[in-house]
Amino acid sequence: MHDTPSERGPKFRRRAEARPDEVLDAALTLFIEKGYAAARVEDIARHAGLSKGTVYLYFPSKEALLRGLVRRAIVPIADSALQTLHDFEGDPRIVIGMVMKMLAARLADPKVVAMPKLIFREVLGFPELAQVYRSEVLDRILPAIESVIRRGVERGYLRQVDPALTIRSIIGPLMLHVAMAEIFGIMPAGGLHMDQLVENHLTILFDGLSAPPSAKTWSAS
Repeated sequence: MHDTPSERGPKFRRRAEARPDEVLDAALTLFIEKGYAAARVEDIARHAGLSKGTVYLYFPSKEALLRGLVRRAIVPIADSALQTLHDFEGDPRIVIGMVMKMLAARLADPKVVAMPKLIFREVLGFPELAQVYRSEVLDRILPAIESVIRRGVERGYLRQVDPALTIRSIIGPLMLHVAMAEIFGIMPAGGLHMDQLVENHLTILFDGLSAPPSAKTWSAS
């Protein structure tokens, strides 16, 4: 007579709890190595040391695997950014800088930066990749950033800029930075250095975005 999972002890339960992450790790490796189209679920299962049926218990399709990867790597960043944006009052340059530096720090994790890399590589052939990223991340965080910019303009911290277009100026350099490396193979010496890019970008951004001193007295400290 076989033991039930509940009778197999904490070691078995810990192993079962770790399986979704093991599957996602294997999927990410194969999506990067082979591409989204060529990576088969059976290959992912073999790489994870599991049966194909076990993979389907957790993720019923490749799209579900992709959504799981986005939720694991990127959604926590979006959640943290949203909390910061919603709770902040005052000069929007401070909170924009905080969010951008947090993003740079998170993108230092290979499992996190692999997601935008994968999107850039595969999006033209598989638009569902972009749709997953949009629904899980962009549709949630872009309105919050736009609201912060709009309040900054209304309160005199920022120039009279279009909030929706300004978002593109804020996040565009990060996306281009990854795209230049992944699509065109143009990599800065020593790697992406997201932290250095963000520091450089914020200096240029805020010098151009800030309202004249006569419009608002403010402190960057």
